[in-house]
Amino acid sequence: MSSGLLSLISVPPLPRLAMLALACAALGGCGDNTPAEPASAPLAEPAAPAAASRFEVVSDGSAVDFLMEAPLEHIHGRAPSSVHGELSVDLGQLATSTALVRIDLLQLEVLQQKRESAEQAFGEEVRNETQNEHVRTWFEISPDAPADVREANRWAEFRVERVDELSAADVTALTGPERTVQATLHGQLRIHGHTVPKTARVELTFTYDGEQATSVRVRSLAPVEVGLEEFDIRPRSAFGTLAQRTLAALGEKVATAAPITFDFRATSASGAAAPAAAAPAAAAPAAAAPAAAP
Repeated sequence: MSSGLLSLISVPPLPRLAMLALACAALGGCGDNTPAEPASAPLAEPAAPAAASRFEVVSDGSAVDFLMEAPLEHIHGRAPSSVHGELSVDLGQLATSTALVRIDLLQLEVLQQKRESAEQAFGEEVRNETQNEHVRTWFEISPDAPADVREANRWAEFRVERVDELSAADVTALTGPERTVQATLHGQLRIHGHTVPKTARVELTFTYDGEQATSVRVRSLAPVEVGLEEFDIRPRSAFGTLAQRTLAALGEKVATAAPITFDFRATSASGAAAPAAAAPAAAAPAAAAPAAAP
């Protein structure tokens, strides 16, 4: 994801080691050779509360971003208009609300700022197509990946299972055309076939037409830390082939975590708001490639 990443990918590859963790360097909790958990199935939609109002995500205008800050390089990732999914919101008891949201990683692009030493200022943010190709290879969504694996890996999923730390538990008790609530979402995040519990602190802004909720904006208030190795996102030179140099070897050029922020809107499934893009069907889990010792 950097000049260091580019040189990493260019060296001769080691044999394939498909299910090792890509993102422990991101969290700093595991060594490069620590296996991630076995690949998990796509997340099932959670049970909706009995009094749920359904809101469909509007993909156009949605935003997912991260900024990985290493001493010598900053990597800015962004996936515009990439969010899909559905929210099941109990407006009278927000704590019971659930959701399943998917992010299309094929929309992801990265930009880079770098410097030669800590004494220098960072340069201009630039996009490098070769670097973006390498990112897709790390996620195993590059054109050389088998079609079923690529389709499975392209979707990052977050299933909201519990809501707490609410500034207001009942939206219907609030007044006005815009009603804002802060909350913490608890659930499961699945990326690259691996599922990890995560929480997200968010702001929910409900738009009302009279007494009818027509839409809700969901905006992160703090980044969600996503470790590369915990999701097996690591240097690869081709599908199923690890690069010779590891995340640890990249040292000061690649950060160990991607702090994710997001902002999207969902419209009432029964309201008069513009229709949302259809959420993609859950893909079949990727088949694990045979592991080989380096």
